[in-house]
Amino acid sequence: ATTLKRIFYHFRCSFNRRFSHSNMATKYIVGGILGSFAVAYTCDYFLADKKIFGGTTPKTVSNKEWQEETDKKFQAWPRTAGPPVVMNPISRQNFIVKSRSE
Repeated sequence: ATTLKRIFYHFRCSFNRRFSHSNMATKYIVGGILGSFAVAYTCDYFLADKKIFGGTTPKTVSNKEWQEETDKKFQAWPRTAGPPVVMNPISRQNFIVKSRSE
């Protein structure tokens, strides 16, 4: 019975040691990830939004009229494309899909 108690005691101690280290590792990993996101957000805010190194936002980005005109221009272009195609991933052959009305 004493041998069995020693085995269980050894198992319990090694189990506690393993999980106490993993909890510490998890704490540092999660803290590191959250810290890196905080640093990245702060850098983005001060560099892009506050422009601490100077510079301005281009007119093409900030002007809504410019964006609307660009969208109109792209919508006015004719759309040219071939017939729809289905690819067989095994043989890597493409097959043209025929519509049912033909």
